Amino acid sequence: MATIETTKIQRLFDACNAVFADQDPPTYRQIQWLRRILDSIEAEDVGINEFGHVEGSPESPGSKRLIDGQSLSNITYIHIYESEFFSMGVFCFPAGASLPFHDHPSMTVLSKLLYGSMYVKAYDWVLPTDVAHMKDRHTRTVGLAGLAVDEVLEAPCEPSVLFPRSGGNIHSFTALAPSAILDVLSPPYSDEFGRPSTYFNELPICALPGYAILEERELPKDLTVEGAPYLGPKLMDIEES
Repeated sequence: MATIETTKIQRLFDACNAVFADQDPPTYRQIQWLRRILDSIEAEDVGINEFGHVEGSPESPGSKRLIDGQSLSNITYIHIYESEFFSMGVFCFPAGASLPFHDHPSMTVLSKLLYGSMYVKAYDWVLPTDVAHMKDRHTRTVGLAGLAVDEVLEAPCEPSVLFPRSGGNIHSFTALAPSAILDVLSPPYSDEFGRPSTYFNELPICALPGYAILEERELPKDLTVEGAPYLGPKLMDIEES
């Protein structure tokens, strides 16, 4: 009987199930295990053609359909999986597109730049404070944050990890070329459980290099994120096997 080879994304899925279904925070060894698996994944493993379709080149019979990573005109999110414990998805960026500063409350996030070039800037809170906004009297977050990441990532590069209070939990992305990032979030965003996605303005402190005031802002009106179907290998959940 022929054995069916486990796909790379299935291995990542199984490992995330094993690590994040536990109520305890992941250990250093578990994080490194997940990073090694994540590092093995390429764009085609999640249904993306990073090189784009070459005009005039016919598709071979039986070839699998892939998302053209070079033809996207807006930031595009490819949802792969979500449970109460973790989520998996890919953000695809056209050159020049930016995702403004946003946080990941109480989350551990592993990310892999699948292809492209990305400028990343990230902060961690030094002293966050909830204040009443004068205009609408809603409570908003503003506070002092320390710079954690300020660099250009070029694929291929090692996966990054951020934690609830370290590693650059509040970050922004600017694509310098068509790019894609595979994200694993644990636990996923949830308004119901107090984990909303919050955006921030950055107010650098000239007299204090490496620090800034981050002020909560409304969802940027010019931010457009489209959705695209996941065309990678089907995932087999534990409950389905």
